[in-house]
Amino acid sequence: MEKPFSPLIIFFIIFISDFPHLYSPYRLHPSITASTLVHRNHTAVSDFHVINRRTLFQCPNPNPFLQIDVSKSSTLLSNEEFVTVIVSGVLAPMATDWIAMISPSHSNIGSCLGSNLFYVQTGDLSDLPLLCHYTVKAKYVSSDPTYLSCEKKDCRRYNKNGRCEIRTCSASVTFHVINIRTDIEFVFFTGGFHTPCVLKTTLPFKFSNPSAPLYGHLSSIDSSATSMRLTWISGDKKPQQVIYGNGKSQISQVTTFSQDDMCDSTFIPSPAKDFGRHDPGYVHTAIITGLQPSTIFNYKYGSDAVGWSDEIEFRTPPAGGSDELKFLVFGDMGKAPLDAAIEHYIQPGSLSVVKAMVEEMRNGSVDSIFHTGDISYATGFLVEWEYFLHLITPLASKVSYMTAIGNHERDYAGSGSRYVTPDSGGECGVPYETYFPMPTAAKDKPWYAIEQGSVHFTVISTEHDWTQNSEQYKWMTKDMESVDRSKTPWLIFTGHRPMYSSYNGLITVDATFRNVVEPILLANKVDLVLFGHVHNYERTCSIFKSECLAMPRKDENGTDTYDNGNYKAPVHAIVGMAGYTLEKFPSYAAGWSMKRISEYGYVRAHATRDDLMLQVGNN
Repeated sequence: MEKPFSPLIIFFIIFISDFPHLYSPYRLHPSITASTLVHRNHTAVSDFHVINRRTLFQCPNPNPFLQIDVSKSSTLLSNEEFVTVIVSGVLAPMATDWIAMISPSHSNIGSCLGSNLFYVQTGDLSDLPLLCHYTVKAKYVSSDPTYLSCEKKDCRRYNKNGRCEIRTCSASVTFHVINIRTDIEFVFFTGGFHTPCVLKTTLPFKFSNPSAPLYGHLSSIDSSATSMRLTWISGDKKPQQVIYGNGKSQISQVTTFSQDDMCDSTFIPSPAKDFGRHDPGYVHTAIITGLQPSTIFNYKYGSDAVGWSDEIEFRTPPAGGSDELKFLVFGDMGKAPLDAAIEHYIQPGSLSVVKAMVEEMRNGSVDSIFHTGDISYATGFLVEWEYFLHLITPLASKVSYMTAIGNHERDYAGSGSRYVTPDSGGECGVPYETYFPMPTAAKDKPWYAIEQGSVHFTVISTEHDWTQNSEQYKWMTKDMESVDRSKTPWLIFTGHRPMYSSYNGLITVDATFRNVVEPILLANKVDLVLFGHVHNYERTCSIFKSECLAMPRKDENGTDTYDNGNYKAPVHAIVGMAGYTLEKFPSYAAGWSMKRISEYGYVRAHATRDDLMLQVGNN
């Protein structure tokens, strides 16, 4: 169906701002040097990644002065705090000394299986595992700049003349702790990550309220914008409530998942199945009904038994078919530590990108958010999901946060995913679909459509079967054919893996995917295609079969304008620059590549019935 007005214009205004580069590349363990290509971009193999599968050595000559303490007056932890860990009595500070935050605190080496083959997926070929439980994060003690130079000295023994015979050194490091329900301990190691041995361990620390309701986030359930889904985590399996508006309330549905729900292979168990496991607690969802579109409401969630969240203000998106929508879109964000600790998988740009989006939301200029896959990068290390949820809470608790599934949420060999890689670490979409329930037709069919304002979004899974005659192919074809362009004049198609990219990385573009799906985009006059997966920003001409069918017009300010009143083909944009380490472009790019930016950021979009404007930036 032709658009009802002419001309319709898509504006792309390119605005570039700098983000701090927080990343330094991980070094691979020598035992997996030969298998680097197998693991690259899959489960982020690093020295720390495989620490809980190292051989634990016996530390020689115990030091009687050595102590590890936490600067707290009690052993109870709040829902979030920065904990300072102090080591003292150190006779000879070493660059290989480090402190780990471990949960649960009853870690041991006695009950873990010792088979080398069992842990091959990590790339670790140690004889025995170091710890049975998840090492959440770590810091080298030398992160305290006074440690190696022993600037903080204590005299431990004086001679008969009053002179000090034995001096020891001390240092302190700080850890960011959030409520993950299971108790934690801090362990002082030496020997680095390759040959670790335990020097000293703290007492266990418990959370004061392990059942607390936390990390509430919102999503749309349909295009009416009169109902929203709220999802949160708690240690309590009993139903809780969300209270909103003028005393209205809804009861939560409660679910969880276990190791048995995760994917595995016959010979190589996955991180999610074994060494990356963590108790996810209970996931609560409640449908908030009786709302009005584009309206501000307040809510809180929890129960009298476990406590309540703070009262939060949120804004419903505009209803499908209304005149205007302002949204943010990005992919591949993940999370990074607030304490500069070493963690399983770090996406260095995520902190500054989230901070910029929070500031933008404070201006009241955001109706909704779309995250196009590679959500948390937990990849089988399940506590990472909660650190990610903590990071996005200032965003996702206040507006509709819509997602698409990516390879790091779904792919695993033998699981039925389109791509046979270990990218999800055995999660196979289970944590993703539990934490981010979208308005899909059924479990493990993570495709859906939603209308907001003047835009119809067709959201697909590039990780499931999209070939002709597949269920998803039939669904996406039917969905796009049914769009009423007099109601929602703009049609945006989005998923994770792109059809076009100048980046020359491994399996960047699947030509079969492009050949199968691109014709139905053209047939249904899709205006804009948004993908992630490649960690930069790139925009095309109006493209079909790698050829430009129309070019944008550039004005005196450098703004590219696409006249879709005279429709030729979709414009594609990669928006995967929200957190993961950026990927550089080659010196040569094809003629269809209109703009390439390798900077952290996101895209803001403003759609009216006549214009669709996109800007790349950080504020």
